Amino acid sequence: MNKTFIVHEPNRLDKFLTPHIEASRNQIEHLIKKEFVKVNGKTMPKSGYKLKVNDEVEVNFPEVETSKEVTVDFDVEIIYEDDAILVINKPMNLTVHDAPSVKDATLVDWLKSKKISLSTISGEERHGIVHRLDKGTSGVMVVAKTNEAHVHLAKQLEEKSMGRYYLAVTDLALKDHTIVEKPIGRNPNNRLKMAIIPNGKNAKSAFAKLQLSNNEKYELIAAKLFTGRTHQIRVHLASLNRHILGDNLYGFKGELNKINRFYLHAYNLYLTHPTTGKEMSFKANIPYDINNFLNDNFNREKVNEKLDESYIISIFDSFS
Repeated sequence: MNKTFIVHEPNRLDKFLTPHIEASRNQIEHLIKKEFVKVNGKTMPKSGYKLKVNDEVEVNFPEVETSKEVTVDFDVEIIYEDDAILVINKPMNLTVHDAPSVKDATLVDWLKSKKISLSTISGEERHGIVHRLDKGTSGVMVVAKTNEAHVHLAKQLEEKSMGRYYLAVTDLALKDHTIVEKPIGRNPNNRLKMAIIPNGKNAKSAFAKLQLSNNEKYELIAAKLFTGRTHQIRVHLASLNRHILGDNLYGFKGELNKINRFYLHAYNLYLTHPTTGKEMSFKANIPYDINNFLNDNFNREKVNEKLDESYIISIFDSFS
């Protein structure tokens, strides 16, 4: 899809495009950098290019790529779908979008295989992806089906009016509900890990106690993020000397032969619908392995009481 505009007064390329197309500043910079923008018929990869009166600016929105040859031999639970958004429950061990190191089919590959309409302004590898989950984390995600929906959702994410509540099972109980605000960056000694480092990006997480296990060895907790750094929940918990069951990358030392993933699940998503303006909330059912662990080790009746979304929200409202 192409759109063409005529310049009526001098301006920077990125600033000129801001009121003309439904995209955020970062998305506009991405389109320019990836050479989807032309000025007077010539590709212009510089956001700060000075436009003159009567210059012609053409934006070529990328099409959904279908050439990647992978086998999509899995399915994903759809929680909600309409013309603007798709809400899904991402399985564990599924990568969200393509990258040089990714060999297996991704969530984006599944979306394409289902012929689902997707936004294109985040680039060819990330069609429809507004926010993401780590490969090992399961749970609720929203996918944008149109560029307009993508812009609205991205703005909500930036303004913190859209967000998620997570569930995790830890190897030690928290002392109390707590907020951790410590900067996160790449671990200088292990490129697979993130770490709390002085020059890292600002990161803020809130953790709430939900239910102790029957033997008081484990705890079901909830987490809320105020920022979206890679591995943020896992890094901030490790800074409290707490670890998610199964997360040996960040310090869990339990019986890994009994746990083949880390027990972290994006449980609840809240947002404002990008078209109707309606406030909406979605819940992703807890995966069978975490569910079985809760059944075997916790008072399930008490757990179910604590899993009510309104209860979780009320806890965070009381201290965050």
